[in-house]
Amino acid sequence: WSLVLPPDMRLLASSCQEPNVLKGSLTNAGTHGTRYVFVGLRGNVMSRWQHVLTVKPGLLSGKVSTMGKKSRVKIQKSGSAATTSVSSKEMMILVSELLQKCSSGGPTAGKEWEEYLQIRGLVEKIRKKQRGMSVEFEGRRDDHFPHLMSWARDHGASCEGFAVTNFGAEGYGLRATRDIKAEELFLWIPRKMLMTVESAKKSVLGPLYNQDRILQAMDNVTLALHLLCERANPASFWLPYIRTLPQEYDTPLFYEQDEVQLLQGTQAVQDVLSQYRNTARQYAYFYKLIQTHPASSKLPLKDSFTFDDYRWAVSSVMTRQNQIPTEDGRQVTLALIPLWDMCNHRNGLITTGYNLEDDRCECVALQDYKKNEQIYIFYGTRSNAEFVIHNGFFYQENAHDQVKIKLGISKSERLYAMKAEVLARAGIPVSSIFALYCNEQPISAQLLAFLRVFCMKEEELRDYLLGGHAINKIVTLGSMEFPVSWDNEIKLWTFLETRVALLLKAYKTTSEEDSSTLEKSELSPHSRMAIQLRLAEKWILEKALASGRAKRVHFQKQLEEGAPLPDYHESSIALLENTDAKLPIILHKLGEIQEGQEIQFEETGARVENAAFEMDPGANRLALKPEPRDPSEETNVNSAALDPLGTNSKNGQREVTRVSAGAI
Repeated sequence: WSLVLPPDMRLLASSCQEPNVLKGSLTNAGTHGTRYVFVGLRGNVMSRWQHVLTVKPGLLSGKVSTMGKKSRVKIQKSGSAATTSVSSKEMMILVSELLQKCSSGGPTAGKEWEEYLQIRGLVEKIRKKQRGMSVEFEGRRDDHFPHLMSWARDHGASCEGFAVTNFGAEGYGLRATRDIKAEELFLWIPRKMLMTVESAKKSVLGPLYNQDRILQAMDNVTLALHLLCERANPASFWLPYIRTLPQEYDTPLFYEQDEVQLLQGTQAVQDVLSQYRNTARQYAYFYKLIQTHPASSKLPLKDSFTFDDYRWAVSSVMTRQNQIPTEDGRQVTLALIPLWDMCNHRNGLITTGYNLEDDRCECVALQDYKKNEQIYIFYGTRSNAEFVIHNGFFYQENAHDQVKIKLGISKSERLYAMKAEVLARAGIPVSSIFALYCNEQPISAQLLAFLRVFCMKEEELRDYLLGGHAINKIVTLGSMEFPVSWDNEIKLWTFLETRVALLLKAYKTTSEEDSSTLEKSELSPHSRMAIQLRLAEKWILEKALASGRAKRVHFQKQLEEGAPLPDYHESSIALLENTDAKLPIILHKLGEIQEGQEIQFEETGARVENAAFEMDPGANRLALKPEPRDPSEETNVNSAALDPLGTNSKNGQREVTRVSAGAI
C-alpha cells in the first residue's frame, strides 16, 4: 500500500523515502480492520490523522501510517477543546509579556503571592492557547517497562534479580525477584545508556548550546531541553527509557492554585513561588530563542514547544538528575540514569557509586532484601520541604527533616564589631540561614555558637577575644558542655523560645486542625502533601520550643543554685575531636547559608572540587550522592542582559543541594 499526505501536512516520520509519501506492506490484518493513527504538522499546529484499514475478501481499503506501535504518539487531552490554531505573532506577544513580568525585579516583601497570581494568570493564557499541542505516548506507562528492560539488557545493564513494580502510594519502584544481601552489587548501568549534558552537546541541541551562554551555564536546563528533543524524535536511542517516565509529576509545578495556597505561611512557600516564577521565565526565554535563533532551526521543538512540555521536562530532570564524572574523569556532568532512577527513597546511607574503570554507575543493596520486597536507595539528607518541592513526595519517617530560621546581628548594634570578630574567628557569618532539626537536639553546633555570641555582654566578648585561653574558648562555642555563663545560656534559650513562638504564629492553622484535616478522605494528593508538610514544620518548631523552654528552666536553676561553670580553660581541640562542635566551622559545608545567598540552587561550575562524588577507599569507584539542582531555580533571564549564573553570580560557587533519583 502507499499513502500520499495532504501537501500542507509535514511528515514527522524519519524513514520516508519520498516527500510526504508513506509506503508499507500488510501482514496479519484482522478481519474487522486495523486502526492506525498518524500525527503531523499543519503550519505550527499539531494535527491528528486517524484511519481504519478494513479487510474484506479480495478488497483492501483505507489509509494507514508507518509510525507503528513503538513510535505511536497521541495528542494530549486537555479539557474538551480540540486543537486550537494560534498564530506565531499572538503567541510571541504572550510569551514576551510573561518574560517581562518574570524578569523584572523580585516582588517586595508581602507581595510574593500577588506576583505569583499574575504570573500564573499569564501562564494559563498560554496553556489555553496551546491546548492539544503537547505530544505524549499512547498506552499506559507500565506497557513500556518490558521494552525498557530488554533495551537495558541489550546495552550492558544488569537486569537480573529485580523487576519494575507498582507499589501503590509509593508509585513504581524495583522489587527483588530473589534474596539480595546488604552491600551486594545488584545494579549497574553503563555510560552509553545515560542521558548527559555531554550527549546533549553531541545531539541536535548542540548548535544552540554552543551559541547560548544560558544553556552553557545551566547544565540542568540543557538536560531538560535534551530530554524534550529526544522525546520528539521517533528514532531516539533513549526512547525506551523516555516512554517509561511519568506523564505528570507531583512537584508543585503541577499543583492547582488552591493547592499551592495551602502552603501559605510555611517555610517552603517562598521556594515554591520562586520555582514557578523561574520555570515560567525560562520557558518564555527559550520559546523566543527557539523561534528566532538560527541555530535552533533543526530542533524538533520549533513547531511545538508548550509550557506543559517544559514543565514536564523540568520535573523529570529535577526528580532524577545526578552528577557523574565526565568521560575523561576530570570534571563532573549531570546525567539521567535509566532503571536506577526507579528506586524509591528510605533512610540510610549513599550506596551508589561510579566505577571509573568499568565506566558505569553501580549500586549496592542498602540492606538485606527478601524476594518480593521493594528495593530502596537513600536520596541524601534532605528536608521534607526539599522532597516535596524537588521530588514530589512527602516522607513521613524523614530522619533529616528541618525548618529554616534566619538570624543576624544588626550593624547598628553597639557591640556589632566585637561580635562580628568573635563569629569570624569561629567561621560563622554575622547573618545566616540556620536550621532547626526534628531530632532530640533541635539546634546545630554552629547555631548554638551563633546564639551564644549574639547574647554575649561586652566583658564576655573581650574575654573571648583577648582573655587567656581565648582560642580554646572559641573552639568550645558550639559545645553544649561549655556554657559562656549561666546568664548567657538563659538569654539565648529565651531568645530562641521567643523566635520560634513567632514562627508558629505565622501559620493560619494549628497542628490539631491540620491533623483533623488530614483525616478527611476527599483531599487531593497534592493538598494532602501540602498539609503534611505544613504539619511537619509545626512539629519541628513545637519540639524546638519545648526544648528551649526546658533548657532555659535548667540554666535558671543552675544560676539560682550557684553551680560552678565547667572548667573550659583546660579544654583543647583534641577534647572535641569526636563531637560535631569542632570549630572553626566551615558554614556552607554544614548546610547553613550566608546572608545574601539564595536559600537553594545557586548555579555551580562543573569542577572536580565541587563534585557530588568522592573516592571510595579501596575501590576505583566514586560514591554518588544524588544531588539534583532544580532547573527552575537557576537563572535570571532578562531580555536585555543575561546573567549566566543567575541572580546570585556575585556569590560564586555553592555546594550543591542534595537530591534524589526516584520514581513517583
